[in-house]
Amino acid sequence: MKFGVFYEHQLPRPWTANSEHQLLKQSLDQIALADDLGYDYAWEVEHHFLEEYSHSSAPEVFLAAASQRTKNIRLGHGIIQMTTNHPARVAEKVSTLDLISDGRVEFGLGEGSSVTELHPFNLRFRDKRDVWEDAVKCVLPMFYNHAWEYDGEFFQFPLRAVIPKPLQSPHPPLWVACSQLDTIRYAAHRGMGALSFKFVDIEASRAWVNAYYNTFTRHQEKLCDYQANPNIAVVSGFMCCETDEEAWQKADGWTFFQFALQLYNKEGPFKPGTVNFWERYQEWKQTPAGQKRSGSELIGSPETIRSKLLELEAANVDQVILLNQAGKNTHEDICSSLQLFAEQLMPEFHEREAEHQQWKQAVLNGELELEDIDTTPFNFKARGAPTQVSAKEERNRNMISGSVGRPQSEKSVS
Repeated sequence: MKFGVFYEHQLPRPWTANSEHQLLKQSLDQIALADDLGYDYAWEVEHHFLEEYSHSSAPEVFLAAASQRTKNIRLGHGIIQMTTNHPARVAEKVSTLDLISDGRVEFGLGEGSSVTELHPFNLRFRDKRDVWEDAVKCVLPMFYNHAWEYDGEFFQFPLRAVIPKPLQSPHPPLWVACSQLDTIRYAAHRGMGALSFKFVDIEASRAWVNAYYNTFTRHQEKLCDYQANPNIAVVSGFMCCETDEEAWQKADGWTFFQFALQLYNKEGPFKPGTVNFWERYQEWKQTPAGQKRSGSELIGSPETIRSKLLELEAANVDQVILLNQAGKNTHEDICSSLQLFAEQLMPEFHEREAEHQQWKQAVLNGELELEDIDTTPFNFKARGAPTQVSAKEERNRNMISGSVGRPQSEKSVS
């Protein structure tokens, strides 16, 4: 099993004039440490206008800085919003990062999480999947064709040479964000790696891993010509300390990660500066829902975390992504947690990676059949999904022509 670190660049209030500067510099220090300790991946999100929840609106800049302070760790876009970035600019930035990092880029592609993010870019939340698919078809051939033109539903691109080209050929490995667990099947259907949230227990882990690989091997349908990436990674809240009590104390605010984004989905957009998300989070934590632990967190002593990792390993999860920078977790606690985990846990799982790769190859070659397990009991939705049909579907139903992808107003709902 491989391990990654994950960054939202959360910054709960109160802030100072130096807060963002300190946050980014400390995050770079943490990734440099992770590289020295032998972690495999560093993942960085892209979000816009989500104050407190994520101050990571230019991941390509941050990852470029990280590339110059590291040597081995893979640098993952987890994800680039294909709905709010022009495909040509995505290809240019990803290729440049791949060149300056000596071919260490992982290319995660996503849609965007809420109307707060999408509407300012003249996009409707309900259309995000259709726009995403069109963007994928447009962008991927730019990596391996010297000249490329595209005439799609949302993107039209005249014949041009998109340069530079990435060091990795034909392109960096492809991943899909799976904020809804049922998107794991969609990622496999498209032949891409799945970036998902951690499963509750061993039964759920095995069900979703099997569903992913069975879909990947039996029902794969690429959007265009690209190299498939059979991988399933899970993101989990993380803090490793000498005792369970110490770990939970230091990771007290890790659920701010899920709370804040759900609040944006349910009540946003908000007038900037009018909501203190950290105070709302403290109120929510006093409720039964806020006090409930999912049981899936990798928070505790090395012994506690080892038992949960063994379950994920037994389910054949490819990568565990550790969400250490959450809420108000301190730089010192994040670094000590990474150090303890690397010393006492990571080596034993790294040592068995060759065995996992043999298992994976047997599955991909059709030599090993995986059980079909019903995933319905193990499903949940971490983020909002559109409640109205997309413009494309509406047009197909009613044959209505006109402008698509535009919000009706700032207060439009999904």
